[in-house]
Amino acid sequence: MTTTTADTSASVRASGGATVEFRALHRSFGATVALDGLDLAARPGELLALLGPSGCGKTTALRMLAGFEHPDAGEVLVDGVDVTGVPAHRRGAGMVFQSYSLFPHLTAVENVAFGLRMRGTGKSARLRRSTELLDLVGLGRLADRFPHQMSGGQQQRVALARALALQPRVLLLDEPLSALDAKVRLTLREEIRRLQQDLGITTLFVTHDQEEALSMADRVAVLRAGRLEQVAVPAELYARPATAFVAEFVGTMSRLPAVRTAGAAQVEVLGSRLPVEGALPADGDLDVLVRPEAVRVAADPLGGGTVVAASFLGAVTRLTVRLADGTEVKADLPSGSAAGLPVGATASLTLPERPVLVDRRRAA
Repeated sequence: MTTTTADTSASVRASGGATVEFRALHRSFGATVALDGLDLAARPGELLALLGPSGCGKTTALRMLAGFEHPDAGEVLVDGVDVTGVPAHRRGAGMVFQSYSLFPHLTAVENVAFGLRMRGTGKSARLRRSTELLDLVGLGRLADRFPHQMSGGQQQRVALARALALQPRVLLLDEPLSALDAKVRLTLREEIRRLQQDLGITTLFVTHDQEEALSMADRVAVLRAGRLEQVAVPAELYARPATAFVAEFVGTMSRLPAVRTAGAAQVEVLGSRLPVEGALPADGDLDVLVRPEAVRVAADPLGGGTVVAASFLGAVTRLTVRLADGTEVKADLPSGSAAGLPVGATASLTLPERPVLVDRRRAA
């Protein structure tokens, strides 16, 4: 009888996705504040990406869920139960690290079976489960190889299978792809996402790579200086960032000088009045934040901009247009249209009539 991938995934499926909640987590390391009152929840069976720059607290939050770190204040809950004081080995979490962390003297199947052996699972049962998991991650044929005989991507697959061996309630991935080359990283992130969906396991994925987060996650939580800036589905996070930090960290943004208008919550930018998305800063000079695809560019001998760079990206070409005051604006155009706007061309810029995100102008 032939065993299919669906059969294999069914046999190793997690027992339903768990809920995870961080409540008012605080953690400091000396004078460095890693988490500053973090409130965040993951839904059953979802992949929640924790995204942010280095030092924002995302790995600290993950390690607290695993039980490797303990908060100065706050709670970690799994399925509504406070596990803040529960030892790591009783948390029911499987963790995959950036560095693989395989035992070099054990084969792939022995690495996957290690946790089962420590738990006292019989030899035949742990061999069967370890083999199933290696099949699930596409490495059944490499079961007897040692880590030094495998590529980085293969080693990370073994690490993933090992994390799943004990049927964890939650899967934790700490920058698991950052040590891999671009092609392997792309393939493996697609495989991790497929596997996570097949197993229905609640997964928290730490990354500083916005493309990785947006392409893999059900929702993305953006952290900054230990606090949550925004959590949303990828499309909403990109199209409607809640803060200037989120807007500029996720995707490309240009800043255009804007002028307040009397009365209504509007600003004047590029000669047009546009409504403001969210709150308008009470005082100070203003900038409008716009995505490259929202900027319209047209060849215009009397326009106020000059094309200073063009990057061909296939179907789209990204132009950089410099305004008279020195402001540089990114604009994405269909490559056919951009052909009429070579470097040095004079152009006019306009924005569509829709709400714009406004921020205080940065000091020069």
